[in-house]
Amino acid sequence: MQWIYTPVPAAEAEELSRRAGVGPVVAELLVRNGHGDPARAQEFLSPDLSRLEDPFLISNVVAAAARLRKAIAGREKVVVLGDYDVDGVSSTALLVSILRRFGLNPSFVVPRRSEDGYGLSRSAIDRALEGGRPDLFVTLDCGTNSHDEVAYLVEQGIDVLVVDHHRSKDQTLAQGLLINPHVDAGGPAQPAWQHLCTVGLVFKLLHALLKQLRAENHPVAAGIRLREYLDLVAMGTIADLVPLVGENRILAKNGLRMLRETARPGLRALMEVSGIPAGQEIQPVDISFRLGPRINASGRLADAALSVELLLSEDEAFARATAQQLDAFNRERQDIERKITEDAERMVETLYLSDAGIVLFSEAWHPGVVGIVAGRISRQYNRPCIVLGNEGDMAKGSGRSVDGLNLVDILAGCNEELASWGGHPMAVGVSLPKAHIDGFRAHFAQAVARYAGGGIADAKLSISAWLKPEQVTEELMGELDVLHPYGQGNPEPVFGLRGVVLRRRPEVFKARHFRFWVDDGRGRGISGVAWKMADRIPPIGVPFDMAVELNWNFFNDRRILQVELIDWRKAS
Repeated sequence: MQWIYTPVPAAEAEELSRRAGVGPVVAELLVRNGHGDPARAQEFLSPDLSRLEDPFLISNVVAAAARLRKAIAGREKVVVLGDYDVDGVSSTALLVSILRRFGLNPSFVVPRRSEDGYGLSRSAIDRALEGGRPDLFVTLDCGTNSHDEVAYLVEQGIDVLVVDHHRSKDQTLAQGLLINPHVDAGGPAQPAWQHLCTVGLVFKLLHALLKQLRAENHPVAAGIRLREYLDLVAMGTIADLVPLVGENRILAKNGLRMLRETARPGLRALMEVSGIPAGQEIQPVDISFRLGPRINASGRLADAALSVELLLSEDEAFARATAQQLDAFNRERQDIERKITEDAERMVETLYLSDAGIVLFSEAWHPGVVGIVAGRISRQYNRPCIVLGNEGDMAKGSGRSVDGLNLVDILAGCNEELASWGGHPMAVGVSLPKAHIDGFRAHFAQAVARYAGGGIADAKLSISAWLKPEQVTEELMGELDVLHPYGQGNPEPVFGLRGVVLRRRPEVFKARHFRFWVDDGRGRGISGVAWKMADRIPPIGVPFDMAVELNWNFFNDRRILQVELIDWRKAS
């Protein structure tokens, strides 16, 4: 792994430190991330809800809010179909919750992976219509490219509202109302809401709805505090890996505070089974690796509607039982995923190590869990990877990419064999006949090689700042808090520590990880942990350089400063 450090202009960092009132380390990080201008830095450091832009700036929000007002006034029958990931589940829970406040009783459907596949499919629609024809059909986190499916609904006299953030592959929907920040943005070139995921868009739509109804002195609208639903918005936003900049940063920062204090029985029960103590500060990593996977597990192995029910329920007993069920699903998913990962690694090493882009398939693999495996393989081998599972005559799965390689662009040039595909630059879902896998594998590898140009570079590790061990303090952690939450577009800083010496042997645990202690230069030790690095333990008593992240380790109602080892090398 190649370490990269480019010093920022010292004078610029010093000036920002003085004018913004932040320490020198925070000032360096702000300059490095493009917030060197004091006004821009202040905007970044103060992600207040008051900074949210007018929701009516987003195309079709005025008409969509008016359509929801009509549904409320006429007590219309509404069906909501949301995707089965955390963004879709939280979007569905948010919209259904607010419509219930206005006296509607919308039914909701979540596609089943095994039966309906990805997105807005005819089978999912038909299941949603089993209870009768609705007046309004709302699709969440899918539908932008579902021209035939939307037309099918419209032909039956059903109004269709699509709220989605996936990019359009060709032309914009000809029918229905589409709210999508990437289609006809209708505002400045880089609006603050450009990277909203679906739950953020639903939040904006509901903000617009409440503004319209409050202007009419609607009694229910006056009593709804939309900020109380930001826990759901933070869940979907962070789990969907959208850039945490602009309005995403505002919604995520404030939503994490609401999540810590959430009154929802379902979320409280989910936190309990995830090992998050009540009242503990919630970090994005808790959503990404604890809460999110349990919500996703029902959609991967069973029916994601169960997760929506959990988020909507006011019943404490139901919430506890359902959270435990999701936890069991998640453990099952982890076991399946571990076996698939081992098989995939062997397959790469023996067959596809030279491919610029990797496509893996096995008849024995469950298509509901291969996305996480694709992410692990892409990181391990530093190249795009698509992992496919068995679905009858079809192979279905997910792809993950690495920095600098856009999967949407790559697949646009090699999708002849695919029956369906869609997603984001870093993550996609695909489906194709099994007979076409070999052809697609060759075309995908060629497309990645063309896109990468001179070949895929070695993995790089960007060092955000160099610190002395004595600078790693609780006071520094307090200063860094203003940069949270970390995520896409606002990466967690990786700090370099030079000439570190281990005075005692690290403690290996679970055969794969190790704990260690570093002298902080003040006669005290800094505890550290290294995940999946037990085969790369640094030498004892010999200086070496460390690349680390700084975090809190919560244990027995205490929090302890901890460094997390990312990589190490001989002292420079």
